Amino acid sequence: MVQHASEARLAWCAVANYALSGGVGETRDVLRPGPERSYRPGMSTPHRYSDTVQCVLDSLDDGADPDRAALRDAVRELLADLRTLAPGRSVEVRVPPYGAIQCIEGPRHTRGTPPNVVETDPTTWIEIATGRKSWHEAVTAGKIRASGVRADLSAYLPL
Repeated sequence: MVQHASEARLAWCAVANYALSGGVGETRDVLRPGPERSYRPGMSTPHRYSDTVQCVLDSLDDGADPDRAALRDAVRELLADLRTLAPGRSVEVRVPPYGAIQCIEGPRHTRGTPPNVVETDPTTWIEIATGRKSWHEAVTAGKIRASGVRADLSAYLPL
């Protein structure tokens, strides 16, 4: 009979170790990482963009101008992703002529020009949203016009 709690714990550990141990000469299969499973199951897979966004990225990588309709759809898709990631109405992100959204929590505007505005061209938006170019590189190069105290999207990019 077990007298103390510490003895009970030791007895349980000994039983558990015995139950988990294999028999003499027993071998166990080794789980090897493969393409169908990750050796780090808690980690997410790399972001996979839609076919439209990937098509535009491929065109930009090749140095060609992307198809206008594909560029429009890719810009709108990435804007929608930003709106989902950072819901709110305190910052307006404009990518003329294809789209504009309001995002990021905070005081919202209801009329006129909003106090926090980010505006850029479609190609730059695709590059910063997908991580091809950093937010700070684009601002430094003058490709992004950002005004207002909340107009820094670097915390939300790349998507």
